[in-house]
Amino acid sequence: MAGRTGRRPGNPDTREAILGAARSVFADRGYDKASIRAIASAAEVDPALVHHYFGTKDQLFLAAMQSPIDPGRLLPEVLAAGPDGAGERMIRMIVRVWDGPAGKAGVALIRSAMTNDWTARLFREFIATQVLRRAMTELAIDPAEAPIRSGLIASQIGGLIMMRYVIRLEPIASATPETLVATVGPTLQRYLTGDLQTLSGV
Repeated sequence: MAGRTGRRPGNPDTREAILGAARSVFADRGYDKASIRAIASAAEVDPALVHHYFGTKDQLFLAAMQSPIDPGRLLPEVLAAGPDGAGERMIRMIVRVWDGPAGKAGVALIRSAMTNDWTARLFREFIATQVLRRAMTELAIDPAEAPIRSGLIASQIGGLIMMRYVIRLEPIASATPETLVATVGPTLQRYLTGDLQTLSGV
């Protein structure tokens, strides 16, 4: 009889072992430097099992984050028409998603990130790689300008989400989606395509 290989077979605990390893590796190395092989090694499973349970690295990251949304499915509707009007479309999509069933899970994730450094690192990687980098790439934003534009966009979206869904500050908390699109959208558009010297003060 062949000896044990030390790898976990496919069993009910394997999925959770992979998720635990993925959270640790993503938090320690960041999304770009984390690999399926490294995660499989940390979980003591064959890399093929990681693909079997989770498919791609993106899908594994979303599962590790317990993300209620998949930016890969939502962003195309915002970005397909190009940069013109993208700020308004982005706000409309964000409010629609967060006003829906995914909003409660999103609020729980944000609260966890605010009190747990490990979760905060995962959340930061999620925003940077799954949302902002995708948006900057798809909209063909100058790579030299992408970091400051991404940071400004993240600050605006993050502030809106915090005030509307976590702190529930009025009148933001009860504003209609179209009100937010009309008032916040142009600011997001300015951060996306406006004059960078005016935005950054340099």
